[in-house]
Amino acid sequence: MSREVLRWSDEVDSVVRGDLTVAAAYPTPAGGAILSSLSPIGLADRESTRLSFTTSLGFPRKLEHILARPRVSLAYHTRDHGFAESDAFVLAQGRATVDLEPDSQRLAGIRQSIELFLGAPPSGPIWDRVLREYHQRRVFVDVDIERLTVWPDLAARGTAQVTGAPDPGTAPAQSPPKNGTAPRVDVPSLQRRIARLGHRLLAYEGADGLPVVVPVEISSFDEGGLHLDVTPGILPPGGRRAGLLAHRFEARCVGLSTRTFTGWLTVGDEGVMYAPHTAKSLSIPPNYSIMMLMNGLGSKIGVRRARRDGTVERLQALAQKV
Repeated sequence: MSREVLRWSDEVDSVVRGDLTVAAAYPTPAGGAILSSLSPIGLADRESTRLSFTTSLGFPRKLEHILARPRVSLAYHTRDHGFAESDAFVLAQGRATVDLEPDSQRLAGIRQSIELFLGAPPSGPIWDRVLREYHQRRVFVDVDIERLTVWPDLAARGTAQVTGAPDPGTAPAQSPPKNGTAPRVDVPSLQRRIARLGHRLLAYEGADGLPVVVPVEISSFDEGGLHLDVTPGILPPGGRRAGLLAHRFEARCVGLSTRTFTGWLTVGDEGVMYAPHTAKSLSIPPNYSIMMLMNGLGSKIGVRRARRDGTVERLQALAQKV
């Protein structure tokens, strides 16, 4: 089957340039997928069909995952506090490259975008010192989009429009893990925490290795895990490793709360069940100064650790292999 030339519409351009927060997914060595939330600050090149985001060198774990398996998907799933003028759910899948040492011109070029989406960062002698690594040791992840899937609404209902690489078909079921598929975290406690987080997404590895991300709702739970509500037919049948993301955020990404999970997804005649195996959380209080202080100190400590333990050299070696 021939590949359709990938061109995105004005509607999609509004979404990829306007969403404050997206969900990024990348595969795991075992054939699952990890989800994280990030703010892409509108970094999109329509002509080259490239979407980008930045992160700090002080948070290298995400970069190591992406460099080792550079298949990345971005799900534009919420219009909260952004500028997009469409209700479409947009899934962009592609191959990532990492610019570990962006030049000064590229770093300077994102300042306006940062201020538009996240607000003007605090400044002054003390703040400049605190935020030095956060601003100057930024890394760009550039995703060359291979396939673009657009649903009419944020619940991914209706007929999806696919451009670029053709749909690879249904992903086959996976063999269960050796330690079993049952939940490994306290599901009732987990459900209580997730209930306050308005956005939930699920990610799994597609038939061509590119992560697939879809919106889900949690209808109930029991000892077997979380029962999910999802648009019929959007998930492949059988069992597989999958990631789950639940999050919420306020304007400028303050008041942010995120919970990410890995686990086992089962899709069958009795419904959709997710059994969480690992859980991580991040919360930032609704105070811009505190958020920037956490970002600055976290980046500073992370960069120093990365230099000390050889992370920088390891990332550079991985980047050369991509």
